Amino acid sequence: MRIAFYAPLKAPTHPVPSGDRRVAGLLLQALRHAGCEVELASELRSYEGRGETHKQQLIREQGQIEAARLIQRWLAKPLGERPQVWFTYHLYYKAPDWIGPLVCAELGIPYVLCEASFAPKRANGPWHLGHEAVASAIARAALVLAPTPEDMACVRAVAGPQTQIARLPPFLDAGPFAAARRARDQARSSLAAGQGLDAAQPWLLAVGMMRQGDKLASYLELAKALELLADMPWQLLLVGDGAARAQVRAAFDWAQPQRVHFLGQRDALDMPGIYASADLCVWPAVNEAYGMALLEAQAAGLPVVACEVRGVPEVVCTDQTALLSPAGDATAFAAAVRALLSEPARLKAMGQAASAFVTEQRGLAQASKALSAHLGDVLTRHAAVGAEGARA
Repeated sequence: MRIAFYAPLKAPTHPVPSGDRRVAGLLLQALRHAGCEVELASELRSYEGRGETHKQQLIREQGQIEAARLIQRWLAKPLGERPQVWFTYHLYYKAPDWIGPLVCAELGIPYVLCEASFAPKRANGPWHLGHEAVASAIARAALVLAPTPEDMACVRAVAGPQTQIARLPPFLDAGPFAAARRARDQARSSLAAGQGLDAAQPWLLAVGMMRQGDKLASYLELAKALELLADMPWQLLLVGDGAARAQVRAAFDWAQPQRVHFLGQRDALDMPGIYASADLCVWPAVNEAYGMALLEAQAAGLPVVACEVRGVPEVVCTDQTALLSPAGDATAFAAAVRALLSEPARLKAMGQAASAFVTEQRGLAQASKALSAHLGDVLTRHAAVGAEGARA
């Protein structure tokens, strides 16, 4: 199956790391693992974060030009060399897809979306162009894949009669994390020596970009909760960097430098070993769609303490691989961390369950199988519609 892939918010080739870029890359990996021939159709970023209409109009024009270029290129090729499906990952009112619908209309191929968000409250607001474009895209889609149930109700409200909506839970390639877990002792010793850590104490780990907004809010909430645990032995490793690093450091002034260690931004290849070296992942996940770092932590054998917000319950097994506290309740978050640090046997058992959960239910193989089935059904339905039209 030949697929044209597009991520309007951030291409998988974008130089700045983020959860969004990571998921786009995983989707490419899963599609190729399923035997698909995938082409990154465009790197055009449609994101406009200020609500400036003239900039949105300019991006729309750039998308139209890009679509015309792709259409001309593909129409010049034999039918057997053109994409059979257009696949767009993550569009919402600030980052709509201005390219895919135009290409699909000209080439006569099905339009597939993954993680499409539609917010009725954005109608007639500063992003009304993007809002309307997302509604139109969902309406013409053959399939919308949703990582969590959260957005499905709003998506259904604007879906077309031909649109199928299906779950594709968040997933990852568990292999590197399982390998890191097997080499945990070596990785922990190396990190302890390099960062001056006490390997005899429990290590808490938080992973997130240090930027304004929800990420900073998570760091501030974490600092507030951990201050309530000053009577316990633990050390905190923080992985991430960004414009808000000074505010993050200030939030942990009470604990530095003995307890809190800033590891900065790390290469993706280093992360499995860092996860596996720790004992517990702690991340409030303020307003996060679901949190890929929580899934990665579990893959490496770490239990999770997070907040019960948005799609977070979809990436953990509550009370089996994670403890979830109410959003904004630092006392409850601290109590969950205390409970696990106070029961080493329970902490170890939850870590084993976490690794098994990701390997058995949220790995690359499971996602590839699901994608293959969903896309195969899309092509079958598309062919049936074409045959019916030909008979008419």
